Amino acid sequence: MTLSLYIARRFVWMFLRVFFVFFGILMLIDMLDQLRRFSGKGVGLTQALHLSAMNVPESLYRILPLIMILSAIALFLGLSRSSELVVVRAAGRSGLRFLLTPVTVSLAIGAIAVAVLNPLVAATSKEYEALYATYAKGAERVLSVSEEGLWLRQGGDGSQTVIHAARANADGTELFGATFLSFDDDGLPRERVEAEHALLQPGAWALTGAKRWSLDGANPEAGAQRMEISSLPSDLTRDAIRDSFGSPSAIPVWDLPGYIRGLERAGFSARNHQVWLQMQLALPLLMTAMVLVAAGFTMRHARFGRSGMLVLFAILGGFAIFFLRNFAQVLGENGQIPVLMAAWAPPLAAALFAMGLLLHLEDG
Repeated sequence: MTLSLYIARRFVWMFLRVFFVFFGILMLIDMLDQLRRFSGKGVGLTQALHLSAMNVPESLYRILPLIMILSAIALFLGLSRSSELVVVRAAGRSGLRFLLTPVTVSLAIGAIAVAVLNPLVAATSKEYEALYATYAKGAERVLSVSEEGLWLRQGGDGSQTVIHAARANADGTELFGATFLSFDDDGLPRERVEAEHALLQPGAWALTGAKRWSLDGANPEAGAQRMEISSLPSDLTRDAIRDSFGSPSAIPVWDLPGYIRGLERAGFSARNHQVWLQMQLALPLLMTAMVLVAAGFTMRHARFGRSGMLVLFAILGGFAIFFLRNFAQVLGENGQIPVLMAAWAPPLAAALFAMGLLLHLEDG
């Protein structure tokens, strides 16, 4: 038990050291990029630091598997050079039994990353998007999905229009059961239009089975108009609606199942979000696979030589698994392979490969 706690403490400390080294490097690079990007917007060092602090966590979260394998390599190399691995084996503990502690620690770190760090990253990503829109004088997102359907927002000549629809097609350009509520410059409702069907065309919504109410008078129903076919001006485009979905990483993992159900009820494809959710659930297994790969190449005595070559093989193996996972994610999002296979196959294959290598080296 004492030995396990000692190894766990060293592993956690090594992981934190590598983690904060990468955090510092990414912060410096991102700050320089923010200063260059907003050089003409009056953004100073303080604002750039704030932007970087909100943007870097997402990048750091995505490379957690690489941080894990580098930490594991550093741990095993340190134990080998100090001959502690030799002492452990001499005490009667096999290499596979010794690995139980690093594997447990990697599973715990992966679970904490998904349960705690993922929601924090989602929050900082949203804050960064809001800050970026403020400094860049850009527009906010025009689309939102909830349990009641989907909501759109569009501008116009001196007015804003909020659009609600029970469901839509895959790209949000065809609405069913749509309601258009227009507001004037003072934020007061000006007009309401309900339509059975709305199709986005260049510069306007083509409405079918519409009813229009003017909200200026005391009795809107008295002046209501029914129009079988009509149009409503719009500045929305297919690309603007598509870009408003944002990244699945901006949604906390705890909220993803409900968000996916909302997308599917609204008629949108939620495949990207399903792949991302399964990849987050598979993250602890991926972290464990990285530890096993590092152990397979570096958990040997330094006097055997070729340590530099084996470290290089371990790093290349980690990068190969990382890019294979990203490649499988793309295939899963495009529908080329099933969602579960895209998320779980790469870490499972890496773990099995590493276990085979360890069994061959330790007991072969």
